[in-house]
Amino acid sequence: MGGVEDDEPASKRMKLASGGLRGLSNGSSLTDPVGSSIDLMARPLQSEGDNDVVGPKGVIKRVEFVRIIARALYSLGYKESSALLEEESGISLHSSVVNLFTQQILDGRWDESLATLRDIGVKDESIIKSASFLILEQKFFELLDDDEIMNALKTLRTEIAPLCIDNGRLRELSSCVVSPSYSCSDGFSKPTNVRSKSRPKLLEELQKLLPPTVVIPEKRLEHLVEQALVLQRDACIFHNSLDGDISLYSDHQCGRDQIPSQTLQILEAHSDEVWFLQFSHNGKYLASSSNDRSAIIWEVTLTFLF
Repeated sequence: MGGVEDDEPASKRMKLASGGLRGLSNGSSLTDPVGSSIDLMARPLQSEGDNDVVGPKGVIKRVEFVRIIARALYSLGYKESSALLEEESGISLHSSVVNLFTQQILDGRWDESLATLRDIGVKDESIIKSASFLILEQKFFELLDDDEIMNALKTLRTEIAPLCIDNGRLRELSSCVVSPSYSCSDGFSKPTNVRSKSRPKLLEELQKLLPPTVVIPEKRLEHLVEQALVLQRDACIFHNSLDGDISLYSDHQCGRDQIPSQTLQILEAHSDEVWFLQFSHNGKYLASSSNDRSAIIWEVTLTFLF
C-alpha cells in the first residue's frame, strides 16, 4: 500500500531505499528530508550545555560546584588556592556586589552597606529588614562604645525603631542608652574588640540570613559530603563498623564477614535466664540481668571484644 512490495527483488528494494542517500565528507550518509519516512522519527541532538554540568548524571552545575569548592578552600584556610581557582576557572565565589557589601561591613561603612544590601539580589523584604536590623544594631553598639550617646540614640529612634522588628530587643537597646552598664551584647568594653571581633561575627550572621544563591553557606561542601556518608551508612545492610572507618575513597559497604559469627567467650554466673544486656557508652562495661534476680556488671577487656 504505497510502499515497496515484499515480493520485489532484494536488489530493487535496496535501490529504492538508498535512492535518497547522499554522502558526507566523513563517509557516513543522511537521508534526504523530502518524501522520507525518517522525517517522522526524532533525530538525536547534541546535548546542550555539556560544559555547564559535571558528573555522569548531569545534575551538578559546574558553576555551583566550583564555587562550593572555593568556599571550602577559604574555610580551610587555603585562601591563595581558592583565589587561584577563581582566577583559573573564571568563576567568582561571590558577585562583585556581594564582595563590596562584605568589605563595607568589615570597614564599618554602615550607610553604604545598607544601600548595597538592596542591590545584591534579595527580593524578600523581610530578609532585607532583618539584615538591616543587624547592621544598625552593630552601628548602635559601636556608637555607644565611642561615647557618642546622642548619635546612638538617633540611630535607635530614626533607623532601628521604624523597622518594627523585635520590640523586645528594641527595649533592650533602649536600656543600653539609659544604663551603659546594662549587658546588651558581648565584649564591648574596648573599641578594638568591637571592631575586630563583632564585625566578622555580624558578617557570619548576615551570611546565615541571606539566601544561598547570594551568599554560599559556610561549610556547604562538608555538609554535602557528610550527608552522603551518613546515607551510605544508613543504607548499609550489614553495618557493623565505627564511623571512623568510613572513607571518602570508596562507597561504604560492610560485608557479611564483619558480622560476629563465632563464640569467643561464655560468661557463666547467672543461674537462670538472662533477660537484659546493655553495653556502656564507652564500651568498657557490660550489664546483664537475669530471672534469678541478680544483675552483674562485666568489665570488657580486649580478649572479651568480638
